[in-house]
Amino acid sequence: MKDPVAIILAAGRGTRMKSQTPKVMHKILGKPMIDYVLAGIKAAGVSDAILVTGYGSDILEDAVEGVKIVVQKELRGSGDAVSTAKKALKNYAGNIVVVCGDAPLIRPETIKGLVEKHKISEASVTILTAKLADPTGYGRIARDDNGKVRAIVEQEKANLYEEVINEINVGTYCFRSADLFAALEAVKPDNKKKEFFLTDTIDILKNKGKSIESFLTEDPEEAIGINTRKDLAEAARILKARVAEELMDSGVTIEDPASTVIYPGVKVGKDTVIHSNTVIEEDVEIGSGCSIGPFTRIRPHVCIGDDVEVGNFVELNRTRVGSGTKIKHHTYLGDAIVGRNVNIGAGTITANYDGKSKNRTVIEDGAFVGVGAILIAPVKVGSRAVVGAGSVVPKNHDVPKGTTVVGVPARIYKSRKAIDRRKK
Repeated sequence: MKDPVAIILAAGRGTRMKSQTPKVMHKILGKPMIDYVLAGIKAAGVSDAILVTGYGSDILEDAVEGVKIVVQKELRGSGDAVSTAKKALKNYAGNIVVVCGDAPLIRPETIKGLVEKHKISEASVTILTAKLADPTGYGRIARDDNGKVRAIVEQEKANLYEEVINEINVGTYCFRSADLFAALEAVKPDNKKKEFFLTDTIDILKNKGKSIESFLTEDPEEAIGINTRKDLAEAARILKARVAEELMDSGVTIEDPASTVIYPGVKVGKDTVIHSNTVIEEDVEIGSGCSIGPFTRIRPHVCIGDDVEVGNFVELNRTRVGSGTKIKHHTYLGDAIVGRNVNIGAGTITANYDGKSKNRTVIEDGAFVGVGAILIAPVKVGSRAVVGAGSVVPKNHDVPKGTTVVGVPARIYKSRKAIDRRKK
């Protein structure tokens, strides 16, 4: 195993979520919160991880990849959860990053900084801390006269002076593995439930004369853990704001970030404008110079070229759109391939689902689809063809290139060549 190794604590049920779903599997902007934690660990350069599961372990085993999974058979606290991972480490003697699976807001840069500080200081443990305006409910970082960490004092045990401390324990640590497991062996159950708490290792290490260090995050929002549905909504708000800020810094205009939802990982080219009340989900790529929205929903697996207009109340799903195309009003395109410089009239629908399977619609370059047209997949509209307003094109009745079709069902009216000759 490559140093450091991560132990991710994800055994809890999360009773305050009032859900049968394991807490770490609740989604934030389309992804389970555990995915954010795993991605953050990997982006920080931690290649090996052990996931400690408990409640809903079978669900987690099916949902995550690339990590070793161990099961905490009895939920006896965070200290016991870390001890459960010891066997999976075998003879590993390096550093261990301990992260909670319900802490999706910690940035990779912060984890990387924590590890670097830990290695440089040669500490026994380095604690990630944050300073909050309201530290209520969090363990406080108590320091000695020299500014060194003395203890983590939990809220219920804090005295009058400790309660006013605003530096809190985030719940993420970097330990020397030998010191960690030696200290865990000395931890005693802390309450009637006979739970073993990881924070007790700090006192034990301090009493042994071991070095305790800390790393302060510059962003206090990283300290937010998810325990309730309200926390889930707050995390979504924070992640949404981060995505919007990154895109705007890259040259994208977001007209109203407060009403716009863009999922992490979405790629948008420069000089594209995202109008208000637009939702753009995962696995979407949008080119440069586009206009998206308002009131547009772009679902997963959509790729949009340059200089495309996607307007009011348009929904795209599993669709590719070529450059210069206009899809301006009240339209649904699913499982479609749309060429360059195509006009999609208001109210156009690709009927992609036949009750058993999803079928593809292809609309080639330069085609014109009139208002209220319905294209029943599988079907193809050839290049420079015209589908008249209100027409219904049945499945497997392809529209030849350069022709005009009208009616219900749509029939060939005249070819584009004939129209061009008349104009002459």
